[in-house]
Amino acid sequence: MKKMYETAMINHGGRTGDVQAPNGSMKMKIEPPSIHAEGTNPEQLFAAGYASCFNGAVHHMLKEHNIESDAEVKARVSLYQLDEGGYQIGVILETSLPGVEKEEAQKIVEEAHDYCPYSKATRGNIDVEVELV
Repeated sequence: MKKMYETAMINHGGRTGDVQAPNGSMKMKIEPPSIHAEGTNPEQLFAAGYASCFNGAVHHMLKEHNIESDAEVKARVSLYQLDEGGYQIGVILETSLPGVEKEEAQKIVEEAHDYCPYSKATRGNIDVEVELV
């Protein structure tokens, strides 16, 4: 396996603090999930990364199949409290492929789910649903 890229983020204060890139290119206030929060939270950050990665995989598959579409992915990340204690996240990837027949679009999102690094990382660890919208 050949490493293609590595990055890092530094957190101070956990869910009530901040996160920043070591080179200073990004800094964000972190707050627990709430509709009144002024900052972001780990679930939003995960959703942003997963939506971007998955849509990249969708575009890759579209190119592989010589299909054009302005694909859009919404990653819905939920935080669950487990009955036995602790927490877990779950993800629903809502994917829109305008102009692509439903059967072909379903094939594209399934192949993208097999290809996406985030999907590979979460497979077997959390519930991830892929929905065509």
